[in-house]
Amino acid sequence: MLTDLIIKNFAIIENLHVTFNSGFNVLTGETGAGKSIIIDAVNLLLGGRARGEIIRTGEEEASVEAIFDLRKDHLVGEKLIAAGLDNDDELLVRRIVARSGKNRVFINGSPVPLTQLRELTGGLVNIYGQHEHQNLQRTETHLKLLDSFAGLQSTLVDYRAAFSSYQQLQRELNQLNLAERERQQRLDMLAFQRQELLNAHLIPGEDEALERERSILQHAEKLITAMVGGYDNLYGGEEAACGKIATVATELESLQEIDPQLGSLAKSLQDHLYGLEDVAAELNKYAETLDFEPQQQQQVEDRLALLSSLKGKYAPTTKELLEYLEQITAELDDLTHIEDRRKQLEEKLQGQYQQLLDLGERLSGQRQQGATELATAVKQELGELAMGGADFAIRFTPLLEPSIDGLESGEFYLAANPGEEAQPLARIASGGELSRIMLALKRSVPTGDGVRTLIFDEVDAGIGGEAATAVGEKISRLGKTLQVLCVTHLPQVAAFADHHYLVAKEEAHGRTATKLSLLNSEARVAEMARMLGGLHVGEKTLIHAHELIESSRAVVAN
Repeated sequence: MLTDLIIKNFAIIENLHVTFNSGFNVLTGETGAGKSIIIDAVNLLLGGRARGEIIRTGEEEASVEAIFDLRKDHLVGEKLIAAGLDNDDELLVRRIVARSGKNRVFINGSPVPLTQLRELTGGLVNIYGQHEHQNLQRTETHLKLLDSFAGLQSTLVDYRAAFSSYQQLQRELNQLNLAERERQQRLDMLAFQRQELLNAHLIPGEDEALERERSILQHAEKLITAMVGGYDNLYGGEEAACGKIATVATELESLQEIDPQLGSLAKSLQDHLYGLEDVAAELNKYAETLDFEPQQQQQVEDRLALLSSLKGKYAPTTKELLEYLEQITAELDDLTHIEDRRKQLEEKLQGQYQQLLDLGERLSGQRQQGATELATAVKQELGELAMGGADFAIRFTPLLEPSIDGLESGEFYLAANPGEEAQPLARIASGGELSRIMLALKRSVPTGDGVRTLIFDEVDAGIGGEAATAVGEKISRLGKTLQVLCVTHLPQVAAFADHHYLVAKEEAHGRTATKLSLLNSEARVAEMARMLGGLHVGEKTLIHAHELIESSRAVVAN
């Protein structure tokens, strides 16, 4: 529900903040006061085209801001949460249009692209102008309205689930049915890659081990020299450290009879001596393994070159090379046994198609029944809107292939007068007829498209008398379940409003500005009298205005 609208420097509106209520809100005022400008501002928030000429003369930018209460618009709330724009059941939309062309859009304080604005607000408000009945002119919405009227949501969910499964199987089969030449080329390439990897006899981590081995082989002479030298200095040479340490330990051991504490020093030296002897033995053992052969180094170099080549072609490590080998082996198996897989998919697809047809035919049957009931309801509503001779029907056209919405398309047809041939509703040019048909549909299917705020911009043009009264009553009753904003020149329509707003122009400092104010009871009677009597408003006109409001209230109350 639209609760607040703030407009700044938009056309002749300088600064306007209005709070709207639930129910039926009517906007009236003299011609040129700016009523339709307010509708244009709302349309901008729905993603409408932004033009530089809408900016008030002398200003650099215009802004339109609106607050929506989302407590009953759960779908929009879910979209906000998904987009990270949640704001506790409230939607704040702001759009700024600048002369520089740098236009900006904000949702709950966060900048967003225009496409996201349209997606989020598209399900909040419908604007119906005399030549702008968007939903009625989009035939794709007709089935949606019918399905809502007939309560077919559950059946449609089952059908769409089956349709989704059918599409998935169809995609899998299409992928499988590659051109035979392409399949063979793929087979040849994968077979070559697989054999090349198999011939390499890959071992996980061997590239790292080979790198270490190559480094050792490249420095084998240096390592041998160090190992042999170390062994000689520690143990094997005539002046080896171990021999000298052993001599010192023996001397200290022989002197412990003189000083017992020398025995502990002798033991400590002996313990360290054992450790040094172990190190010397390890050095000698390591040196014996460094039996350098040029042929061995070449083998390591060749192996690393092979691994480097394979890595450059397929994957950066031997582990990933082995994973790629498993992957292409599995794909080769699928391609090799494609006929078996194709046969399985074709059988599943045929079964799924039959299930889809069964559900689609069930949906079609329910739609046929619902169409008859909806047509009856709409014709009854039209009869109360001074179109008693009109004929309304829903016509179905079978589709060549099932679609996400069923086995047929559906379109509303109307013959406005007896004896006329019914025409597609989208082609009807009369704004007055379209407005009444739209009201009849909305009365029959109040929340058919899920939109809970409706804005009527002089959709009652071209009608009067009893038809105008009927339109006012219908809109009023619609306001019992939805929020309705209506711009009108007809007092018969305005009399039914729950809340009456006056749009007026004021001049100050040589500039004209539009103001919008909620009328109290007395001011409302005065405005109704103006609508009834024009410039000459007398006592009788005021009484007539008051009676018209009271009688309208009585009609709705019954």
